[in-house]
Amino acid sequence: MADEYKVEAGLYYTKEHEWAKPADGAVLVGIDDYAQSQLHEIVYVELPQVGAEVNQGEAIGAVESVKAVSDTYSPVSGKVVEVNEGLVDNPEKINSDPYGEGWIAKIEPSKLEANIAKLMDAEKYKQYLVTLKH
Repeated sequence: MADEYKVEAGLYYTKEHEWAKPADGAVLVGIDDYAQSQLHEIVYVELPQVGAEVNQGEAIGAVESVKAVSDTYSPVSGKVVEVNEGLVDNPEKINSDPYGEGWIAKIEPSKLEANIAKLMDAEKYKQYLVTLKH
């Protein structure tokens, strides 16, 4: 099953199917290919507030599809410094490019090393996907 979904190397993943990409002192956050494919056609994205303090594992927004509404959780603790406003008018970017133009938020991390230690790298995440049942 893991081979059905794109899992990008160099990113860190949560069991709730968010990804984190540390870069330039911040962490880019989104939902992964598995999550977007389970949701199907995404029609609305609730973005977190810029300036909000968030904790690892805390709900920071939601994505809504024709099938369901799903919370998005922060993979790291810190402060939201930017959100992807482009998703307001084009939420389907999460479906077409979950690791690129479909990013959700940029967080300035407060405990990056400790948070990363609790996440899965690409190889561990692929193994985790194998354990999931449809």
